[in-house]
Amino acid sequence: MPEQTRIALTGFMGVGKSSVARHISKLLGSERADLDHFIEQETKRKIADILNDDGLDRYREIEAESLVKLLGETSAQIISLGGGTWTVERNREVIKQNGLTTVWLESTFEHCWQNIRKSRKERPLAKDRDTAFKLFEERQAIYCLADWHFIVKPGLSSYAVASQIVEEVF
Repeated sequence: MPEQTRIALTGFMGVGKSSVARHISKLLGSERADLDHFIEQETKRKIADILNDDGLDRYREIEAESLVKLLGETSAQIISLGGGTWTVERNREVIKQNGLTTVWLESTFEHCWQNIRKSRKERPLAKDRDTAFKLFEERQAIYCLADWHFIVKPGLSSYAVASQIVEEVF
């Protein structure tokens, strides 16, 4: 894999960004980083706690600061973003300035919602189906600004998605 190729995976919560990133990393033998995990390590708080206690605006500030720090500190070639990271213009600019290729993992709302409900992770922005669906709809027009677009079909494993990305992007 060329040294300069770095990707950032974006997409709605529950689409499988972290799982796909893990598989890409293994397939390529390259380092990966997860922005959500990085934020939790830096703040020593769960993202759900930050959102619940400090609100969305403060979380977005922390997220933007963490993104800059993560990209400055890591040589990871695969970065999985939080579901809302790409929706913030300044984050898109930072990602592009750092030379990352963005990959949108798209799926149906139903697929994402099933994964959200199965997850043990608290999702304050998706407390119920209607709230999550509204957010899903709002974000589609912004996710499509990514460089690459991969459709994650229900039933398709995260390994199969990762393999397809490796084949087409790298």
